[in-house]
Amino acid sequence: MKLVAALCLFSISGATAFGNLPPSTSTSTSNRLQRTALFSSFGDTSNVEQPKPMAESKQRKKKLKTFNRYLEIESWKRGPAARDMEPILRSIGEACKQINRIVQRAQTDDFYGAAVDSDGNTLEDNIQGEVQQKLDVVCNKIMLKQFCGSSTGIISAVASEEEDVPRCCSDVMGDPAFSEGEYVAVFDPIDGSKNIDSSLPVGTIFGIYKCQPGKEVDEKTFLQKGNELIAAGYCLYSATTILVLTMGSGVDGFTLDPDKGNFFHTHEDMRIPSAGPIYSFNEANFHDFSEPVKRYLDALKTGSTSTGIRSNARYVGALVADTHNVLINGGIYGYPGTRTNEAGKLRLLYESNPMGMIMEQAGGAASTGVGRILDVTPTEIHMRVPTFLGSIDNVFELDQFHQYYSDD
Repeated sequence: MKLVAALCLFSISGATAFGNLPPSTSTSTSNRLQRTALFSSFGDTSNVEQPKPMAESKQRKKKLKTFNRYLEIESWKRGPAARDMEPILRSIGEACKQINRIVQRAQTDDFYGAAVDSDGNTLEDNIQGEVQQKLDVVCNKIMLKQFCGSSTGIISAVASEEEDVPRCCSDVMGDPAFSEGEYVAVFDPIDGSKNIDSSLPVGTIFGIYKCQPGKEVDEKTFLQKGNELIAAGYCLYSATTILVLTMGSGVDGFTLDPDKGNFFHTHEDMRIPSAGPIYSFNEANFHDFSEPVKRYLDALKTGSTSTGIRSNARYVGALVADTHNVLINGGIYGYPGTRTNEAGKLRLLYESNPMGMIMEQAGGAASTGVGRILDVTPTEIHMRVPTFLGSIDNVFELDQFHQYYSDD
């Protein structure tokens, strides 16, 4: 406004003020006055708010409990069993941090692709018949060490989705002091590892069981139903890194702050909606699904289910990522059996049971299509089951479709 006023004033008075000067002098003086007015207007910043230097601008952080503080409080509230879990769960938090750093550096540190031996030959397929990725091997070692090394006398043995048979912690740590413990752990160190090559989300899944009193720890120790899990959880490595945990009384989520290097309690008492708009199935296998599943998916797409919601497809190809999306927004995740593989793809001990426990504790449901996942008795450690996880209304209706329709 000052500039405009100055220029207007000059245009009105200039002709009279400099009217007797020679043309060249008048023009030169006029230009100088215009420049003076222009620069003086730009230079007057008394009424303009100046930006604060970057160093003075402080980013505000929410006041949240750390993961370790949460565990301390829960241990105090829940008693001896929770106190046993505290060092184990602290170690899992550290494992998730380590794996997160590796996932973030996968490209620059050459963790992409299939694992190879010292001669450059691709390693043999794992027990699941899958080509082991470099990340599978590295993350499996991290989880073994963190579970077994969390404390002596707590975890006695571990079973990994990547290995043929369970291992004693004394073998993992190379120290007989780690042979004793009241608990065993199961885990999938890196779910969806093939996603890494495309920079898509991956995750880690784990579950903890109590050993059977008076019995020697062996493979049979791990063959427990999911309803006997003491704790279960997962870490999701995506746009943010989130650790989701249940100890049998609700579900809580913790987000990793990359500045402080700690997990913070960002999701208290997580609850899944009773019904939701998302379905997460690998529809490339649609024509190989059973008739009940195909009919249910068609109903979801047209909005003709009992929920009345016309659903949207969301599928990443990693159990943790897809299930977390359903947990937050509601809906259903499914990996059904197919014509060639009636049991589906997901392992009961390492994947379906831990994720099923989390979903139920959040108010959802976990089913094989004909019954509750957590009631299935495992017959061997790598047993597979059809798996459906999600909002209780969605999963219940899928079970009804299995009752009403057959493949005939």
